[in-house]
Amino acid sequence: MSLTRVDNWRAAFAAEVERLRRLPFAWGTHDCGVGLAGNLTLALTGVDVAAPWRGRYTTQAGALRVLRNDGFSTLGDLVASVLPEHDHRSRARVGDVGAIEAEAFGHALCVVDFDRVHVLTPDGFGTLDRTAMVRAFKVG
Repeated sequence: MSLTRVDNWRAAFAAEVERLRRLPFAWGTHDCGVGLAGNLTLALTGVDVAAPWRGRYTTQAGALRVLRNDGFSTLGDLVASVLPEHDHRSRARVGDVGAIEAEAFGHALCVVDFDRVHVLTPDGFGTLDRTAMVRAFKVG
């Protein structure tokens, strides 16, 4: 899927990060997939690439079941089905989606912001060094 970023996407990105930072973690609505990567991609492009997965699960087990039933072995593979993958993670720019290693899903998703990546865990919103990414995907 080829996406185009909206005009003034940097302001949209900053506003969405601030909004997401205040929300509690919730499977299916505010997790690393539909909540973080999905909502930030929507803010930057106006396209809801996470729509096919919104509301389909409410637990970690449910999310894993949906991932497997949809034919994916990792969250990174799911993202690769809707966004073009960078040939190297170092090419990722602000607003792009990344994948970091995680046990249950093979990857957890993150979003690039300069030299850090935003992450969302059941314990809250945070950042990691962007070198934590093992894959990166182009958002617009």
